[in-house]
Amino acid sequence: MTETTTATRPADAAAARAWDIAATVCDPEIPVLTIEDLGILRETKVDDDGAGTQAVQVTITPTYSGCPAMDAIRDDVIRALASKGYQRVDVKMTLSPAWTTDWMTDAGKAKLEEYGIAAPTGKAAAGPVKVGISVKCPQCSSLNTRELTRFGSTSCKALYVCRDCKEPFDYFKVL
Repeated sequence: MTETTTATRPADAAAARAWDIAATVCDPEIPVLTIEDLGILRETKVDDDGAGTQAVQVTITPTYSGCPAMDAIRDDVIRALASKGYQRVDVKMTLSPAWTTDWMTDAGKAKLEEYGIAAPTGKAAAGPVKVGISVKCPQCSSLNTRELTRFGSTSCKALYVCRDCKEPFDYFKVL
C-alpha cells in the first residue's frame, strides 16, 4: 500500500478476517457509511502468541485531526472484534498520511448520495485549493446550487441549498 492509495483488504487470511470484521463498523456521524467506505480503515495485523490468543492491531486514519467520532469508532472496532473472539485488540490512529476523500470507495460515495448528502467530486488538490463551480443536488440532480455555509452538521461537510427544488443538503467536502 502506498501512502496515496486506498487501503486494500490484506492477503493474509487472519488479517483479512480481522479486516472484514472491522470493516462492518459504521461511522457514528454518517451511519450509512462503514469505516471501509470512508477509507479510514487502513490496516489490520494479527499476531498469534503461540498459546492460541490472537492479538489484533487495527490502524485507522481520522478524516481530520480533531474528528470527535474517532473515540467512538475505536470503541466500536474493539467491540466488533471482541464479539468475534479476539481477546486483545489495539486500535492505532495515524495522521500520516493525512486522510483524503480520494480514499472513499465508490460504494461509499453512492451511499452518501442515497442518504441525501452530495458526495465529494474530483480529486483532492495538492497545493492551492481549487474552487468548485457547482455541487449537484442529491434530491433533484440540479447543478443550480449554492453554498450556505462552509461548515455544515460536521466539519467534513458544507451546507448547500438547491435553487431549483429549494431543499438544503449537506455536501461532503473534498479534502
